[in-house]
Amino acid sequence: MSAEGSVDAPQGTPPDPCALVRNRGYIGLLVMAAVLGVPISAAAYGFLALVNELQPWIYADLPKALGFQATPPWWPLPLLGVAGLLVGATIRYLPGIGGHKPAEGLSTTGAPKSRDLPGIFVAAVATLALGAVLGPEAPLVALGSGTTVWLVRLLKPDLPERAGAVVGAAGSFAAVSTLLGSPITGAFLLMEASGIGGPMLGVVLVPGLLAAGIGSLVFIGLDSWTGLGTYSLAIQDVPHANTPTGAEFGWAIVIGLAAALLGTGIRRLALLLQPRVERRLIPATVLVGLVIAGLAIAYAEGTGKGATEVLYSGQTALGPVLANSADYTVGTLTLLVACKGLAYCASLSAFRGGPIFPAMFLGAAGGIALSHLPGLELTPAVAMGIGGMSVAMLRLPLTSVLLATLLLGWQGITVMPLVIVTVVVTYVVVIRLSPDPTDRFKTGAREDPT
Repeated sequence: MSAEGSVDAPQGTPPDPCALVRNRGYIGLLVMAAVLGVPISAAAYGFLALVNELQPWIYADLPKALGFQATPPWWPLPLLGVAGLLVGATIRYLPGIGGHKPAEGLSTTGAPKSRDLPGIFVAAVATLALGAVLGPEAPLVALGSGTTVWLVRLLKPDLPERAGAVVGAAGSFAAVSTLLGSPITGAFLLMEASGIGGPMLGVVLVPGLLAAGIGSLVFIGLDSWTGLGTYSLAIQDVPHANTPTGAEFGWAIVIGLAAALLGTGIRRLALLLQPRVERRLIPATVLVGLVIAGLAIAYAEGTGKGATEVLYSGQTALGPVLANSADYTVGTLTLLVACKGLAYCASLSAFRGGPIFPAMFLGAAGGIALSHLPGLELTPAVAMGIGGMSVAMLRLPLTSVLLATLLLGWQGITVMPLVIVTVVVTYVVVIRLSPDPTDRFKTGAREDPT
């Protein structure tokens, strides 16, 4: 079965979605997506559990095991140095350049080859566990789709290429099924990033939704069995949000403009640094890691807060920062945004991971800082900041609105009109600031490693 044409349709004939759904091959794809959704989501759960266990062990437990009473202030330096060495060596010597380059956007250009999967895994674990400022979503998408296609071709070597693409997409759906808080958010992310549309949208989307739903159940079941957690993005005890005011709609425009400028600056600087890193890959990646560590140390020493607020993706730090926002001065938040933003930019240029969570964290921290100004409450400011920075870095407006609103629960629904205005303003300004239509920072952009 082809994902884009019926079995008997003449070449060049537009595909008939209804005929495809009635085809027995399509039912087989659904069964395959359901069956493979279980092991792929379980493997994704194991990947997230591994990273989640390694981060505190490496940062907090290992120093104590080495005889330190607490984590030394300089501890991020060896961590990020080793991270740079591992990632640089992986990109240089293993097939697949460690996955897509995060400075060029979220790659959805198809499943990686099976020989590329070990390099993607090693680069992702080194990046995420040792403190670089990137998230797990991009490696999960690549590992989920690549592993699924590899397993299917072991069982059915003659699987048509386009049917394999649909199965690979289902693997991606299963891998990120609950990472962004809901299977729906992950589905919209992959749908919007891949540009799926038109009458074939449902045909391609249904197997992915089925795999995502099964993946969510697997994540919940493994959480109940292991007690490790669901690794789903969530914020508890979100402050109450009142009905949006006229002043807040004005702030939506201001925050949208600010997010566009900040996101464009991060993106352009990352793309400027990337070829310079690639010229001397291993030493330059180590140097970038040391710069990230230096930014984390500078923030910790200057504010008395933890260096981990600058390190890592920000996925787990987002909730605590919001819950304890009263403990952060405007100066502290400004320094946090500056150090995290620069560390994020450096990570995009050299390491391997996803761009979503650091962008959300930057938006939330910036929103908390702005909420000290007149006419702007905390929850709307955080929601608008998350939406603005998400679309500035992803260029996916619908996904960005969902990320900013569903994350905040009922309070997010209340402030959704403000988020929509912010996202639209940011998106339009970012596109206008793009130098030309061939801007390399496009969703799905990926250079041929050859």
